Amino acid sequence: MQRMKNVLLRHFKIGVVGCLTALVLSVPVASAKEAIPVGNEPLVQARMMRLANVLRCLVCQNQTIADSHADLAADLRNQIVELIHQGKSDDEIMDYMTARYGDFVLYRPPMKTSTVLLWFGPLLLVVIGGVTLYRSTQNRQREGDDIAALTPEQKSLADQLLNRKSSKP
Repeated sequence: MQRMKNVLLRHFKIGVVGCLTALVLSVPVASAKEAIPVGNEPLVQARMMRLANVLRCLVCQNQTIADSHADLAADLRNQIVELIHQGKSDDEIMDYMTARYGDFVLYRPPMKTSTVLLWFGPLLLVVIGGVTLYRSTQNRQREGDDIAALTPEQKSLADQLLNRKSSKP
């Protein structure tokens, strides 16, 4: 009887945890917004999307402004459409965006002296971590060697203790 209660209680807890997990995971989906269309002109729309696919959302940072639903991304898409209507070329629009927001706005920033850390920073962190790990293991091995070195008296005492323990039934 007690075992059955425990099983039922465990199933109940699993159900509660599952419901709470589903509730927590559904909150971002419920608050997601649909991307706002920026115009009815298909050529302008296509050109804007082509440019928006190479510009980083400054809010999301891991999405392009074409993929982002942030208000700033919608503003940037609208700004691109305005620049297209002003007759600006793609290069002029990209120059305008980088002049205003810096190279960070580019989803794939160019290799320059100001972006070297951006390109090689992760590799540098991995190398520093590897060197630190190697040095710490070397230090531990050296400390272990110092501890493992026993004097002859300590060795004989250890042998006596081990032989005494092994001779007991």
